[in-house]
Amino acid sequence: MKHNFNEIIQRDNTNSLKYDFAHQCGKPEGLLPLWVADMDFRTPSPVVDALVEKSRHGIFGYSESADDYFLILKDWFNTYFDWNINRDWLVKTPGIVYAIATAIRGLTNKGDAVLIQQPVYYPFSKMIILNDRHQVVNQLVYENGKYTIDFNDFETKIIKNNVKLFILCNPHNPVGRVWTKEELMCLGEICLKHRVTVISDEIHQDFIYTGHKHQVFADLKPEFSKITLTCTAPTKTFNLAGLQISNIFIKDSEIRKKFREEMTKGGYSQLNVMGIVACMAAYSKGRKWLEELKTYLGDNLDFVRSFLIERLPQIKLIEPEGTYLLWLDFNALGLSEKELEKLIIAKAGLWLDEGTLFGAGGEGFQRINIACPRLILEQALSQLEQAIDEL
Repeated sequence: MKHNFNEIIQRDNTNSLKYDFAHQCGKPEGLLPLWVADMDFRTPSPVVDALVEKSRHGIFGYSESADDYFLILKDWFNTYFDWNINRDWLVKTPGIVYAIATAIRGLTNKGDAVLIQQPVYYPFSKMIILNDRHQVVNQLVYENGKYTIDFNDFETKIIKNNVKLFILCNPHNPVGRVWTKEELMCLGEICLKHRVTVISDEIHQDFIYTGHKHQVFADLKPEFSKITLTCTAPTKTFNLAGLQISNIFIKDSEIRKKFREEMTKGGYSQLNVMGIVACMAAYSKGRKWLEELKTYLGDNLDFVRSFLIERLPQIKLIEPEGTYLLWLDFNALGLSEKELEKLIIAKAGLWLDEGTLFGAGGEGFQRINIACPRLILEQALSQLEQAIDEL
């Protein structure tokens, strides 16, 4: 590999949320952090070069993206997802969670029902509740080590609660499913039938494992595109979360108008200039780096799988189809949630994301971020092994 993903990069004292704010997040100092979804790898050198060049220019005034920005996006999605986007659909936001909150406020009224599929990325629930909407859960079915969707429950919940909005997570965080075309078609037909608008969070779409394919939900059927807000970003793919940039595609003009109006109410206008620069450089010049990264992550996954089988058979890996976030089942240990928390934090010295954060069905699980050098991953699993051996 041209890029050295084994390099240990010092992140302490860099204002890193992942490394520097344990106390503020209610955790003890000194834990090995593999929680939040950012990577311990440098972004591709062409991105760094573009940011340095912009910095040398020395002026950071109000900025907007021009046609070249859209054309770079168009090429990316057409090349890797066979999705032909239109310039009019694009709305740029500082992040997908911001976009979800904006859509919730702009497309529903207080008290309206919004449906999610737990266990799922916890800001979904937070945005629903903090914006005074009614949260409805279609819990994923966990059986024989794999998650599936209860479509009957999905439709029943929509009818019973008069659901207005559904937040789809694909690839799914944290359970790692990459929903098939058939599964997505079934969800889409139900939403069409009951006039439910769909927010499709596809931020992890660039991390798909062999044997699986990411399907852009809005592109599966023309009717789906008319009810969908597709949320994308270069931030997970190229480790750019701190630059706060995402690209939301909304084909329906009325939905797009309501979304933009809600953004205006919130006082947001132009993007961070460095976000624009980084997005363009990443999508136009970062593909080779990404392919090397995906190979490295695949090797990390193999390492974790082998380690668990050989040395920690009590912990079950939910085989991921996408993302660099692994969902681990600790239920065979027979521990309460408090006991599991003590094991992970006090005994193993690790900072993971506890499964209960992700809602219904998260009990007894932990999410671990494997986008780190192999030595860090080996250290984390060794610490966990020692803690379990001492039980």
